[in-house]
Amino acid sequence: MTATTEGLTAFLASLQLTDSAFPSGRYTLSYGLEAFVQAGLVTRATPPDSLQALLTDQIRHGVAPADGTALAYAHRAVPADGGPFDLAAVGRADDRLTAVKLPREARESSARVGRQLLATAASTFGSPVIADYAAAVRAGSHPGNAAVAVGVVGAVLGIPVQHAVAGELYAFAAGWLTAAVRLSVADHRVGQLLLHRLSPVLQDCTATACAGGLSDIRSCTPLADVMAMQHERASLRLFSS
Repeated sequence: MTATTEGLTAFLASLQLTDSAFPSGRYTLSYGLEAFVQAGLVTRATPPDSLQALLTDQIRHGVAPADGTALAYAHRAVPADGGPFDLAAVGRADDRLTAVKLPREARESSARVGRQLLATAASTFGSPVIADYAAAVRAGSHPGNAAVAVGVVGAVLGIPVQHAVAGELYAFAAGWLTAAVRLSVADHRVGQLLLHRLSPVLQDCTATACAGGLSDIRSCTPLADVMAMQHERASLRLFSS
């Protein structure tokens, strides 16, 4: 590998995992935004700054300390030197992440996306580590949360932990904003503007998540959790969460 292409394999793998074309089912999620729209708390008249504040809060206090930290913990359970895979450590992160996801939809969506991601990754990348974790999830030993699955797969593919976490947080933000466009509370230009503005938040939250341990996997987004619980009972839904 030449100096000019060093690291490109892992970079391209990171792009593949976060691409909306990867068949994980992320496109079916609004991450609770649809409930905010249904309740009239977010409308077409909501200014971009308010959308940015809502999304920032969900990332900083929910997704990053929960999914981001769990991803980093699972990533570290896959040794880069070819040593033994610590499946038990992955299971601990998986169980803890499920425990901090209070809304039922959030737990079920995370597990569903994780299982789909693992099934595709197992057949695509052919790794014994991915196969072992996928088998444990199928057997019901672990819930198979999406972020934990990304951590395992990302480590196998040689994606640095910081890039894997940043990619997961970016995928959440991009999915949330795509949902905002589909729900007609933002347009594509606003979505791109907010993604650009969120870069410092994503970088800061990535660093914090990568420095966390098992006990740091947590979430504190009470309003978003309540709205997600209301979404579970909505009679008409465009998104599954």
